[in-house]
Amino acid sequence: MPQMKEDDDDTFRILVTTDVHLGYGDKDAEIGNDSLVTFEEVLENAKRLEVDFILLGGDLFHENKPPRRVMHGCFSLFRKYCLGGKPVQFEFLSDQSVNFEHCQFPTLNYEDSNLNIGIPIFSIHGNHDDPTGQGNLCSLDLLHDSGYVNYFGKTTNLEKIQISPLLLQKGKTKLAMFGLGSVRDERLHRIFVHKNVSMLRPKEDKDDWFNMFVIHQNRSKHSATNYIPEQFLDDFLDLVIWGHEHECRIDPEWNGVQNFYVSQPGSTVATSLSEGETGKKHIGLLQIKEKDFKMTKIPLDTVRQFYLNDISLSQTGLDPEHHEVKKQTEAYCVEKVEELLDKAVHEHTGNRKQPSKPLIRLRIDYSGGFETFNSTRFGQKFVDRVANPKDMVLFHRKAIIRKKDSKDELSAMCEVDKEVLDMSRVVDMVKDYLSADQNCQMQLLTEKGMGEAVQEFVDKEEKEAISELVKYQLQKTQNYLKHRNAKEEDVDKEVMRYKEERKKKTGEEDEEVEEAMKRAREHRVETGGGDNDFSGTEDSDDMDTPLPTRGRGRGRARGTTRGKAKESTTNDSPARGRGSRSRGRARGGRNKAPLEMGSNSIMDSFRRTSQNSRGKASSKRRNDSDSDVQVLSADSNDSFDPFDDSVSRSKKASAKSSTSTYKKPTGGKRGVVFNSESDDDIVPTSKRRR
Repeated sequence: MPQMKEDDDDTFRILVTTDVHLGYGDKDAEIGNDSLVTFEEVLENAKRLEVDFILLGGDLFHENKPPRRVMHGCFSLFRKYCLGGKPVQFEFLSDQSVNFEHCQFPTLNYEDSNLNIGIPIFSIHGNHDDPTGQGNLCSLDLLHDSGYVNYFGKTTNLEKIQISPLLLQKGKTKLAMFGLGSVRDERLHRIFVHKNVSMLRPKEDKDDWFNMFVIHQNRSKHSATNYIPEQFLDDFLDLVIWGHEHECRIDPEWNGVQNFYVSQPGSTVATSLSEGETGKKHIGLLQIKEKDFKMTKIPLDTVRQFYLNDISLSQTGLDPEHHEVKKQTEAYCVEKVEELLDKAVHEHTGNRKQPSKPLIRLRIDYSGGFETFNSTRFGQKFVDRVANPKDMVLFHRKAIIRKKDSKDELSAMCEVDKEVLDMSRVVDMVKDYLSADQNCQMQLLTEKGMGEAVQEFVDKEEKEAISELVKYQLQKTQNYLKHRNAKEEDVDKEVMRYKEERKKKTGEEDEEVEEAMKRAREHRVETGGGDNDFSGTEDSDDMDTPLPTRGRGRGRARGTTRGKAKESTTNDSPARGRGSRSRGRARGGRNKAPLEMGSNSIMDSFRRTSQNSRGKASSKRRNDSDSDVQVLSADSNDSFDPFDDSVSRSKKASAKSSTSTYKKPTGGKRGVVFNSESDDDIVPTSKRRR
């Protein structure tokens, strides 16, 4: 291809980065500002290189509801570096109302006469800052409506996804930029298998467009469906920018099956003490001219240094039988830390904004009879020299299994490597824990469904996620048993049979989790627990909260005399935040009664049926005047929902190294490969809303 000139009027200059994770470690006094400092370096590079725009590949924020301090820092950086009188040198050709239809202001920020944008930013959302709660909003919606970011790639239909590209032109170069924000991997995998993902292309001069796709999903295979194979993507693409994976593999890698390149920029800050975060962090300057492109790596100099060292005590020459082996082990580890500290001093970039205290992790395998020492006391020796003195040391052993004879105890106990737990998703951890022993597996609930509910509870603070999943799966099991007309003595067998059938049905558990999460959000809205604040950990000034009858200052009294909620005399709903003798605004007025599940027992249900003491069970609701508790019983008239069956196959992508300048080869393209054996028989099942 012809050499690209930096001042060429036909060349797009794009700064590419992903997984910025603003706010990571916000509560840690030592590393709390690392993400903001590095993001400022990213913006400084964009201004210095005079790029046309910045492309963010998801996870701009580390939390779904960033703290106010982090939001303030982000807004300040955007205002400092992205506003200005620099003219935008490219044209936007596609329909803005279609590309940004999910936004309150479906227009480009730099075309708004009220704004003066020097460096436009285009971004999709990731799995950390994805839309949720009332209005299905996220932090990027705030940034778009405030005029700092052009938020694209948000899909509102998870049954059939249609991706409309952003069409840009600079001189003779035409760029079609496709984007898809993060979707749960299992669901998106199923949508791809069902061939329900389509990418729209320009009708005129299709071959003249450079097609780039920005995606934020698992690239590495974690399970059969917990990732997106590269073969699922369309073969007309020229370049894929892959977010979510933190390992920096920004040099484009060729996929010989689909005939496109994949660039994985990685994260700009280490969010876990794992091997994938130890590499040098980079951002990329992407230059596109007609159908050719060039990716230039730009190292980040303000990233905190991170060193990881694996130590196997059985290979150090130490004697586990020695009476002072614990002291010898600790002294050996101190020596290793000193070596890493010397290395950090030698490899420091010299940038005054790069922290001087590195992150250090020792993974110590103490198999072979060695004893562990106190890791907290060990870290105190380096409290002034290391950024993470509390978790410098990680002891682990190879997995061992001990069998026990007692039937009342576990028949097998697995000792899991703690480092594996550091990198595991919550879903996998819960599933592994519940599936570790055959005698301790859940019979009524599913391990995967429970894991998804726990993840929703942990990551997105859906407090009703677990209870709603339990109630929903309990109802489905009851309906199945009634559909089977099972006798009381056969209940256990039928329950196990139903669970085995569910395991064979791909997508059934995903639909159950989605329905349970939908009910949890509806329950939160009904009880007034909507998302009205940026941060779930900080106090907010609710304008609609009634003022106290007597009080001074602000407080959260919950005692019997101060902050005790009193019931309203005009309605049955409990008073919220009103105290007879409170100091300030008391929020102790909402007292929820414990959930009554006795009437939902399967055994009780069939005893009532066998004794004919209560006729047919019907769906009913009991409202208590002092609480919002709803007691549900299964409806015997409910029809049994059949399950759809789908089987997916995946192909292993082949990649090879590439040069700094890339041109897509012409000739025999291969289409997307799907499993035709199972897709034709798939019939979507409708869910009746309860």
